Amino acid sequence: MPKLAGKFLNLLFSTWFMDLIFDEFRDGKINLDKTLKLLNKFDVSYDYVHVKKVFKKNDKQKSGLITMEDFRAIYRTLLHRPELHELFSSYSPNKKVLTVSNLCDFLRKEQFELDVNEARAVSLINKFEPIDEARSQREMTFEGFIRYMLSEECSIFKQKHRTVYQDMNFPLCDYFISSSHNTYLIQDQLVGPSHLWGYANSLKKGCRCVEIDCWDGPNNEPVVYHGHTLTSKITFKNVIDVVHKHAFEASDYPVTLSLENHCSAPQQEKMAGHLLDILRDTLCISTLDDSMPSELPSPEQLKFKILIKNKKVGTLEETLQRRGQRCLGQIAELEEVMESEDDLIDEDPKLYKSPRRESPHISHFTHKVKVAMLLSELVIYTASRSFVSFEDSKEKQKFYQNNSIGEVKGQKLISKRAPDFIAHTTNFITRIYPKGTRTDSSNYDPQEFWNVGCQMVALNFQTPGVQMDLLNGKYLDNGGCGYVLKPEFLRKRDTDYNPHDVNMKFRALTLTVRIISGCQLPPSNLSKSNKADPVVKIEIHGVPGDMNKQQTSVIKNNALNPRWNETFTFNINVPDLALIRFVLEDQMALTANDFLGQFTLPVMSLNKGYRHVPLVSKLGVTLKPASLFVYIWYCFHVLS
Repeated sequence: MPKLAGKFLNLLFSTWFMDLIFDEFRDGKINLDKTLKLLNKFDVSYDYVHVKKVFKKNDKQKSGLITMEDFRAIYRTLLHRPELHELFSSYSPNKKVLTVSNLCDFLRKEQFELDVNEARAVSLINKFEPIDEARSQREMTFEGFIRYMLSEECSIFKQKHRTVYQDMNFPLCDYFISSSHNTYLIQDQLVGPSHLWGYANSLKKGCRCVEIDCWDGPNNEPVVYHGHTLTSKITFKNVIDVVHKHAFEASDYPVTLSLENHCSAPQQEKMAGHLLDILRDTLCISTLDDSMPSELPSPEQLKFKILIKNKKVGTLEETLQRRGQRCLGQIAELEEVMESEDDLIDEDPKLYKSPRRESPHISHFTHKVKVAMLLSELVIYTASRSFVSFEDSKEKQKFYQNNSIGEVKGQKLISKRAPDFIAHTTNFITRIYPKGTRTDSSNYDPQEFWNVGCQMVALNFQTPGVQMDLLNGKYLDNGGCGYVLKPEFLRKRDTDYNPHDVNMKFRALTLTVRIISGCQLPPSNLSKSNKADPVVKIEIHGVPGDMNKQQTSVIKNNALNPRWNETFTFNINVPDLALIRFVLEDQMALTANDFLGQFTLPVMSLNKGYRHVPLVSKLGVTLKPASLFVYIWYCFHVLS
């Protein structure tokens, strides 16, 4: 009986396969274009370079034409991967189909769907099984299994995390907020062009805080550019137009416009006019109910609102009391503490604790700036305040005031006073920005600032690399909405968390990653065909004690379907802050490896079981169908 059943199933596959290809082979043979057309008909994702190579291999006559059997060979090369067949066969008693019961076993034991039931299995059969007869028998053939395993159902990224699933009702300072630096630049910071595309691009990527450098322009129209450089100029009005158009395309949650304001009072008034005229109802111009709050509102309460981050005259209470009064033409002077953006902190922390005692390395000085009241009144929940010291902020800073700190100063504060830094970020929004010497628009490592709870860790979105991979990976979470809730230990006012001392305090986990194989990987940039010598690196980014990197062996001369079957284990002390980055490289003799693709995601967004890792290019563009096939398992340690 089993033999008969096997023959019948072979016939089913053959009939289904022939029905789909028969029309194309009426003339006996087909060319490459028709081969691609047929693969589309089968819903097979393919890379043109790989198909062309496999086509040439099967075109034995070198005529540019292949037979039906040749096409079947190409189809099987691309789709019938042996590692998937081995997995399928281990749960299929007859090696031909999975019954509902077989599929439930697989989902429970391998994919960790512990509450799976028959209805779930039947829904997968109905969704992925292409052969009508098998579907009607509530069975999944290898064809259906392949389609299921390569679908989003089996992505390494948790399905739940693709939507907004976190509580969005905490105050703004309790979230990491996707933030951009010098958003208007699309190249370097000396002679590169300023472009509206910078704003459209970052907002479409879910960025929720963009920077606008404002300077006096001709005809009383403020302009945006990198001051005192040869970067080109765009008008402030056009920037606000673009922000208005794209602000809520990727996310409903609030956008902050961080104004680096160098304008004279008359042009500041012009800025305020453009903000009011263009943004209209989306502009946040008062507190939620016009009364004085005691803490920042939540992202949920500020949905579809645009906040202005700028210097503010007086207090928020005074702004609310002045509601309805005319401010046009009124100018106020503010005394602002100025210091070098990359101030070094003296080796003796006692020197730095007092804001009145200056270390030899610190150059605090004050200067007066003129602020147009019309613009100042538009600053509600995000008033800029110079950072002097943690003690000064604790004593004098209001909940609606935020600080901007340069990366070098921030790194010094982390190394010397991490607990104080964390206490500061539980209360106040803190923005970190790149040091001024990064004229090539390079980026610092954002992870160390997330480790101490900094909310707005601003990067140059126009510059690809590891740093932007980390930012993109972090904000994949929570539906890509640009807001990620900080772990509780970074929100609690009395937290004892310190990134430099985390031994077994914070729900540590052991993570196991088996790199099984690769599928249609990007060929080497140096290869004239579809070849590469691929190697996979797995990086853990997190608190200092969790930073780790391991890699597979090199598979020579195979980008189509390399097999590794190598297992790696990572002990992660603070998984709530950790990111995992899969990097695919082509090993090159004598020189550095050639980057082929990567994928980064939060460790807490990892799906267990057999999963595929989609790969993206250096610029963040999907390289589909290129993927890695992996097995993921992890368990949390019991806290003593």
